[in-house]
Amino acid sequence: MKGQGCNAQVECGSRSTFRDFWLGAVGRLLRWYALARQRQQLASLSDRALKDVGLSRADIYQEAQRPFWDDPLSK
Repeated sequence: MKGQGCNAQVECGSRSTFRDFWLGAVGRLLRWYALARQRQQLASLSDRALKDVGLSRADIYQEAQRPFWDDPLSK
C-alpha cells in the first residue's frame, strides 16, 4: 500500500536483514561465476600471452585447479 511504512522496528529490521542476506548471496554467486570464467580464460591463453604477463603454464594449471569458491580477495 502506498505510504505504508514499517510499524515496528523489528519488522523493518527483519525485512532489511532478509534483503541483505539475499543480495549478499546473489553477489557471492556472481563473484564465483566470474572467478570460474576468469580461470577458464586464463587457462586458454597461449604460451606467448602467458609469457607477456609473466606466468608459466604450471602457474595457470595451479590456478585453474582451484575450486570456484576459493576467492583470493575474500581472505
